[in-house]
Amino acid sequence: MKNTKQQSTRLQGKAAASLIAPFALLCLCCISSPAAAQKPSVGPGKVVVHTAFGGFIEGYDIDRNGTEGILAEAGGSAVAVETFDQATGKILKVVTQQKNTNNDFVSFGIFGSNVGLVEEEISDGQFVNKRVYGTINPINGGKFTGKWTPPFTKNDIVFGVAASQGSAVTPVLYFDNGGNDFSSLLISTNVAGNTFGKPLTIPDPIFDFAGAPVLAYDTQTNQAVLGGSNGCFGCSTEIGLVDLANSDFTEFPGLGLGFVNGIAVDSSTGIVCTTTEDDFSVEFYNLATQTGFIETLKDADNQVFSGGDVEFDPIHKLFLIGQEFSSVDPAGGSSILVYDEQGNFIEAVNNLKLPASPAYMALNPGKRAGYVIVAPTGTELQSFTY
Repeated sequence: MKNTKQQSTRLQGKAAASLIAPFALLCLCCISSPAAAQKPSVGPGKVVVHTAFGGFIEGYDIDRNGTEGILAEAGGSAVAVETFDQATGKILKVVTQQKNTNNDFVSFGIFGSNVGLVEEEISDGQFVNKRVYGTINPINGGKFTGKWTPPFTKNDIVFGVAASQGSAVTPVLYFDNGGNDFSSLLISTNVAGNTFGKPLTIPDPIFDFAGAPVLAYDTQTNQAVLGGSNGCFGCSTEIGLVDLANSDFTEFPGLGLGFVNGIAVDSSTGIVCTTTEDDFSVEFYNLATQTGFIETLKDADNQVFSGGDVEFDPIHKLFLIGQEFSSVDPAGGSSILVYDEQGNFIEAVNNLKLPASPAYMALNPGKRAGYVIVAPTGTELQSFTY
């Protein structure tokens, strides 16, 4: 497998209220639960982020506790890294740009305490000759402030970085693109501190790069959580656990069939949510007991309605599931399905345009809001509330 430019990896509630409750009690509930009282309407927002140079987006994220976001773009009049305002969608700062170049940038997201991580792919036009990584600390500073220097070879390609805002540490999945061994490797890192743990080769080939494993991070137990499958139709799945402190690897059988498309974890409870391709299902696991249950996605009756990316809202204890072809929207299009940790369907954000591959949902849980990429052009981010 050649390390070509084309093969470069792209990273891309119902609130129940009793009408018969005394007015005073209702007021007290409103005062003690401002998040519930201020729940926004559900659906796409009016704010859309457009890239500064008309290119397609190669990775994006928003500060979960702030007001800004980050994206990288390519394919327009320049390759660039930009920050934007979550409230207005306006591009605030072009952090860096290059014109008339074969190079490009990929945003891995925001980590730790508002630290952006960006990959620059340096290319001669056919091959990626070198990859370098820069940090923007903080995002609202709008400039590169340091380097991220993992112990990679020139052929190592990152294909998964776990969402972990607020945590100093995050796990990273990568593989060596220089030979015939597509084993996944995992390393922990403090992005802001530019420090790294010991690399570990995942021993079970079900988690090899070819199977497109997905990655989450349990901050309470300091474990990377993997979902994997051989990918063949009807193939079983596995959940893998890597103790980042001592590099111990364990695993237990999963419940769904086919590719694991998305994964997220509630670190406070150890509940993991995954989506699987062939049975258009969502799974919920308890990591402590290594048990779980499986549900067919709301109103889904065939594989076209399979779920994609999974993200977790730790404030409202909700899992959000992207669905390219909606099983609940009468008008068609795409949806984001919202579930609680007990597997109950809560609501759907309809009338979206998600791509075929699992699309990252960048969340601001305090505002019950987020951004997701718009297909088919990939040049815009659409705001939404839930």
